[in-house]
Amino acid sequence: MTAPFLPFTRPSIDEETIAEVANVLRSGWITSGPKVAAFEAALSDYCGGRPVRVFNSGTATLEVALRLAKVGAGDTVITTPLTWVATANVILEVGATPVFVDVDPLTRNIDLDKLEAAITPRTKAIIPVDLAGLPVDRDRLYAIANKHGLRVIEDAAQAFGASWQGKPIGNSFGNGKDFVSFSFHANKNLTTCEGGALVLPVDIDPPLCERLRLQGVQRFPDGGMDVDVLGGKFNLTDIAATIGLGQMKHIEAFTARRRELARRYFAAIDPALGLEMPVADFSNCNWHMFQVLLPAGADRGKFIAAMKLQGIGVGVHYPALHLFSLYRAMGFKEGDFPHAEDIGRRTITLPLFPAMADSDVDRVCAAITAAVR
Repeated sequence: MTAPFLPFTRPSIDEETIAEVANVLRSGWITSGPKVAAFEAALSDYCGGRPVRVFNSGTATLEVALRLAKVGAGDTVITTPLTWVATANVILEVGATPVFVDVDPLTRNIDLDKLEAAITPRTKAIIPVDLAGLPVDRDRLYAIANKHGLRVIEDAAQAFGASWQGKPIGNSFGNGKDFVSFSFHANKNLTTCEGGALVLPVDIDPPLCERLRLQGVQRFPDGGMDVDVLGGKFNLTDIAATIGLGQMKHIEAFTARRRELARRYFAAIDPALGLEMPVADFSNCNWHMFQVLLPAGADRGKFIAAMKLQGIGVGVHYPALHLFSLYRAMGFKEGDFPHAEDIGRRTITLPLFPAMADSDVDRVCAAITAAVR
């Protein structure tokens, strides 16, 4: 290997943001404080003025959203089996039961043609996932949800910077009664190292969200306090919020660069290799990831090893989660969701991040050709 190792993702954090983090460290106030408030205000502005509260992870935002929606024992929540396992785990955390709907093999998002058949009187909510930053069709999604009186909790962990018909994800597509969950993990388009944000519906009291975020504690002007709900320890630090504020200055440029790199992948990958490409969406998708499917029967382990030998890191996002042992023990089995299973077996995430050069894409594509052939 002569060229530097190229990971499948790398955050872009500028020197101004690093200097601001140093200032926060010197200030003596490093946990939740004024920077968190400023970050929430900036996110609210981005989301059309909706209330936003930040958390220490996107997983926490999903769990709190379910609790705010009063989802619990005896309820079912519909989601996709092709996502990071946290999407389904939080349903179990609140005592409800996950119900999976297979994905559309083209978009790799939840198949809206199959969604209504999964709705029962026990269904309380839907958690759609914008896989790789490609938004689920918000018009069709909310038409179904409104018809059946269901809450929607958008798992937009990968969709910050994406849009639907010109409106950024995070704005309301569900008459103000939708939750939107973002993740700001290190591999996301906007990062706080670890963190997340929850965009709240109009009928949810933000102070209740804040109490669920921090042990259920309610404080009073006289110094007293009370705990009226069972909360967790999910608050974001000012250090992380400072990174998020610095990232927001660049999100449009980050998205534009990701789209340029994605276009280059489409132009440079040889169709004769038999890879299945993602949907070529350059208006809605933020290109959080560029995922291809290997030809049927290809040995993915050998492909990954061959790419690594050429100094290129790739990822697998994601195996079909219903085949994990935890979910097999609940009765799920191979063959339940064939599209998700097929994609999960063949998917490869290629390097894509704003600091990549055009020549990096060319290098990846040359390595793919060698590895496949």
